[in-house]
Amino acid sequence: MRMYDLIMKKRNGGILSKEEIRFMIEGYTAGSIPDYQMSAMMMAIYFRGMNEEETLQLTMAMAESGDTLDLSAIEGIKVDKHSTGGVGDKTSLALTPMVAACGVKIAKMSGRGLGHTGGTIDKLESFNGFSTGIETRDFIKNVNEIGISIMGQTKDLAPADKLLYALRDVTATVDNMSLIASSIMSKKLAAGADAIVLDVKTGSGAFMKAEEDAFALAKEMLTIGKNAGRSMMAVVSDMDQPLGYAVGNALEVKEAIDTLKGQGPADFTELCMTLGSCMLMAGGVASDYEQAREMLKDVIENGSALEKLADFVEAQGGDRQTVYEPERLPKATGILEVKAQKEGFIRKIICDEVGICSLILGGGRETKESEIDLSVGIVLCRKTGDYVKKGDVLAHIHYNDENKMLACKERLLAAYEIGDEKNTERPVIFGILN
Repeated sequence: MRMYDLIMKKRNGGILSKEEIRFMIEGYTAGSIPDYQMSAMMMAIYFRGMNEEETLQLTMAMAESGDTLDLSAIEGIKVDKHSTGGVGDKTSLALTPMVAACGVKIAKMSGRGLGHTGGTIDKLESFNGFSTGIETRDFIKNVNEIGISIMGQTKDLAPADKLLYALRDVTATVDNMSLIASSIMSKKLAAGADAIVLDVKTGSGAFMKAEEDAFALAKEMLTIGKNAGRSMMAVVSDMDQPLGYAVGNALEVKEAIDTLKGQGPADFTELCMTLGSCMLMAGGVASDYEQAREMLKDVIENGSALEKLADFVEAQGGDRQTVYEPERLPKATGILEVKAQKEGFIRKIICDEVGICSLILGGGRETKESEIDLSVGIVLCRKTGDYVKKGDVLAHIHYNDENKMLACKERLLAAYEIGDEKNTERPVIFGILN
């Protein structure tokens, strides 16, 4: 078998077999197939596409290119959640304790952030002493005993995907539906869960800007997961403005804690309730959406979801008391009010720009080596659709460096579009697929 022949076959519109895809992925991961040939293949796939079987086989080959997590020692159905990401997306921090408190096992691998804000692991490290660098045996033990554990992704999890994504990123072949879906699902399948719930974002702050593209990606990933023998559900949700009010690591942790107390922002709470209901159904503890939603309401009202977060934090070395006393979380030295420059309706908040503002303050990473400042970020006071007068506070900037704060302030003001007419309100949830 020669890579040259496979490139020509796909270039001419042919269908690659399972064996051909395995040869290609194994060879590229091992280094025997060079970048220039794989670049040519990615471009051929970009223009010719892949059918359902090819997409599945590409996903499975990438998932099995390195370590796979064996979760068979965990009792019951293991459910995982994946979000395509966005600004202020602290969903796992509140969602996983809610679902675990209802009796569903959560065994989750998460990563660090690169770009706008920190990832789930960075946010969890706002709890003093918390670590995701735990051994697999402790990970499994925690899931069996507490119902939830989150560990960092190992470098050997789907290594072919990391290599391919880096190549696609510099060869203009990122935005192909099969390649996007297989990239995401290869890591999820390697992580070993029985059921996966997907949160696919749409809007200005999402990878999929258009609603129809988000639904298409969700359907593609559902198909891959089902063909791989997993129970699957997907939610298409809004990311046209930041999720909730807090953007920044410790600030987002506090907002997640507020949500577990029943005091969270309406949009963030609704997303957690929707995704949580899907996870309870996928995990077999609820027979329908209405029952699942009531179960989630109960664990918030009786405090068991908050208690579950404390148990989880403590089991991984963190200070459980911070869950009950969030004032112990890292705090910035300064807080600045950002005020509206004119009167009118907030027509738009450029989502990515708010994320970049947090990055400027130190809340995200410019490079893999960057150190994150867990205390900084932005807390919005007004969001899309709100009416403001000149001088009303739009947001608070939490900062430790005055020069960074000044750069952030100007950019944050420019991210708000204020006009005379109110825009049509966007839903938090666009649809649920299974």
